Amino acid sequence: MNDKFIYDTAENDPQQYYWFQEALTKEEVDKVIALASELPEAERATTIGDEKGGSVRSSMVKWIPRNNSNWDWLYERMMNLSVEANDTLWRFDLRTALEAIQYTEYYASENGHYDWHQDIGIGVLPSKRKVSITIQLSESDDYEGGELLICVGSNGNGELDNNRVCPRGKGVGVLFPSYMMHRVTPVTKGTRKSLVLWVGGGHYR
Repeated sequence: MNDKFIYDTAENDPQQYYWFQEALTKEEVDKVIALASELPEAERATTIGDEKGGSVRSSMVKWIPRNNSNWDWLYERMMNLSVEANDTLWRFDLRTALEAIQYTEYYASENGHYDWHQDIGIGVLPSKRKVSITIQLSESDDYEGGELLICVGSNGNGELDNNRVCPRGKGVGVLFPSYMMHRVTPVTKGTRKSLVLWVGGGHYR
């Protein structure tokens, strides 16, 4: 074999997620919710390529401003989480978060959900996402349903299976490669609140 086609790279785990029991303390979660209540009114969530979101997604979102003294600590915290997870599992070339943190609420009264999707896609920003971060702001008993599922394989017929149910709870953080298929199952009772941020800054290479 020609040596020029051999690449000496460290082993990684590209189909695995990483999670933190306490990405945010309960007091920090309360602070986030209080500060978010002061942001402009929430807007209907959309999906990549669909400005209305269609039936794929039902939730309301707010965008947490960057370079703001009230929120700088949260950006720093979520970036630090991505560094630990990335160094442990994926070893991607991460640079920064180009997008704002998304504050999301899923309501049982509106069949809150987000069907199977990837976070990467066409466009300047979606194409540069590498690591997705979600932090749950609700206690587990604040809502029913609303499970975060990540698919780590298929059955060969194009059907998603081998789905992992991610940990849940107030302050729990889950991180995974943005190319992994995932969903939030319908919320059947109460309200599910969460934060989402995508880290990347450069194309895969």
